[in-house]
Amino acid sequence: MAAAASGGMAGGCQFLLLLLALGRAAAPPGGMLYPRETPSRERKELGGLWSFRADFSPGRDAGFVQRWYRQPLRQTGPVIDMPVPASFNDITQDPSLENYIGWVWYEKEVLLPSRWLQDDLNTRVVLRFGSAHYYSIVWVNGVQVVEHEGGHLPFEADISSIIQGSPGIPCRITVALNNTLTPHTLPPGSIQYMNDKTRYPKNYFVQNIRFDFFNYAGIHRPVVLYTTPSVYIDDITVTTTSSESVAMVQYQVSVVGSTLYSLSLSLRDQEGKVVATGDGPAGELKVLNPNLWWPYLMHENPGYRYSLEVKMQAQVNGALLEDVYTLPVGIRTIHVTSTQFLINGRPFYFHGVNKHEDADIRGKGFDWPLVVKDFNLLRWLGANSFRTSHYPYAEEIMDLCDAYGIVVIDECPGVGIKMAESFGNKSLQHHLVVMEELIRRDKNRPSVVMWSVANEPASELPPAAYYFKTVIAHTKALDPSRPVTFVTDANYALDRGAPYVDVICVNSYFSWYHDQGHLEVIPLQLTTQFENWYKTYQKPIIQSEYGADSVPGLHSDPPLMFSEEYQKAMLREYHSIFDKKRKEYVIGELIWNFADFMTNQGTTRVLGNKKGIFTRQRQPKSAAFVLRERYWKIANESSCLPPIIKSNTLFL
Repeated sequence: MAAAASGGMAGGCQFLLLLLALGRAAAPPGGMLYPRETPSRERKELGGLWSFRADFSPGRDAGFVQRWYRQPLRQTGPVIDMPVPASFNDITQDPSLENYIGWVWYEKEVLLPSRWLQDDLNTRVVLRFGSAHYYSIVWVNGVQVVEHEGGHLPFEADISSIIQGSPGIPCRITVALNNTLTPHTLPPGSIQYMNDKTRYPKNYFVQNIRFDFFNYAGIHRPVVLYTTPSVYIDDITVTTTSSESVAMVQYQVSVVGSTLYSLSLSLRDQEGKVVATGDGPAGELKVLNPNLWWPYLMHENPGYRYSLEVKMQAQVNGALLEDVYTLPVGIRTIHVTSTQFLINGRPFYFHGVNKHEDADIRGKGFDWPLVVKDFNLLRWLGANSFRTSHYPYAEEIMDLCDAYGIVVIDECPGVGIKMAESFGNKSLQHHLVVMEELIRRDKNRPSVVMWSVANEPASELPPAAYYFKTVIAHTKALDPSRPVTFVTDANYALDRGAPYVDVICVNSYFSWYHDQGHLEVIPLQLTTQFENWYKTYQKPIIQSEYGADSVPGLHSDPPLMFSEEYQKAMLREYHSIFDKKRKEYVIGELIWNFADFMTNQGTTRVLGNKKGIFTRQRQPKSAAFVLRERYWKIANESSCLPPIIKSNTLFL
């Protein structure tokens, strides 16, 4: 769905578009291990209040012309307090900030431990952002340290040379952030200048987007400083295979800073017992009678993870340096046939949700209470899976998926790819970089069972064939261990990307966006949809979206659109066909959506999209109880769990 956010007036807006066009041709080299505290590593959280200033100058470029990064931000003009992590849009009472498009500036001054600042201790200090939307430039004490395009993946910079040797001096971190979307960003968008001077002020423009969620912006995820030795473990890659009585854990470890080092590895179970050891940068660990990683409701002990401790030692200038990193490891296998999705050799049926990182006030900002509430609701619901619609979610969320056994279809920000120019080489190269960054971040997660490279692109366009063939081949080359898909709403006979996916993921909204109010057409149309796709491609199918808006407390019997009764009735019509086709080749159903979420304003959106089975405040609508009854029934039918685990009263 197309939408527009007002950006106000900006005579020099071309400047910010030019800067956004300077995207990198390749992902930064090296790993992106999550910053954990270990015997050799420390971590300092930088969340809280930051200074904030939006650049309302006509060209949105005053911050660069006046070099705001060279002095404390408060000395450049008025600043306000802004929480981090959070979106900036809903924090204030200023409507011009709610829909602001352009550059905003953040700043934080921090005092660092003196032991970090001594330049003779072989300590490396790294500044890391979990994500910032969309384009970021970061300075430390006035020196640019990193530039990053993309709003949903981490980036970092080694700042040791800037801060060391100056104990007692605050470390001033300045961030310039731009939320403008162009035809070549991911997700794409476009700036439209409104040139009718009888209707719009001079140089008035809007940000057009082709996706149906609000384009929240800000520093959305945790910002941390962490340390490593100057010779350090840079990356770890783990893959697993298993049989009934033995599992093999293949590993690769990269070390940066020296070529003279030793590596030792220990794999421990949850009781701390060492079950396998190894050494060297690459090898294989043999685990006897392994505890496999199982999805939630598929085993009485879901989400089992071992701990892989990697220890590096190196001699530097006569001193012994040691770095230790511990990586959680889940042992599980994935296999896709023409009719099934197998986890550890057993058929897995996706009964889950689509979500958004979205909530009142905080927007897309990471918030622990909200995250824990959502996982409690997922388990109450009996959901065993979700798709990260329509962008990668926070690493902390992914950690809980690993720990709880919630299966994830990990989706990149490839949503709203509708314009022909968004299928060109410039867009393609950036899309490949995003997949590199996503896989680098999430490759070791047992919960991630499939990559999704896009949602509802214009895959019927001629250039889509080469585009998706290339993106999917690149993704498979980066990670041969997982299947790859994208989510389509195109006609089965016209879709040019579908031949290259491993699993067909289809979105459809029968009796909602067409045949409005006619629930009776769903069984025929849904059956025809499944049969056409399967006959054409002979691949398993997931109903990756379906649903209806419902306004909480709005009731109608007989069911009418937007009532809670209509939402329930639509779900039941879909479910009747799912139950027939899951005996054949349908391997999953993901409701749209877990919770109501904010969108741009429009005549079809009353304070956002209301297709959630929970409200935006996480209160259940009637449909939540329909889905809960269904999901627990499916789990009980397919599970080998003891009766106490099967009980759907387990997570009240």
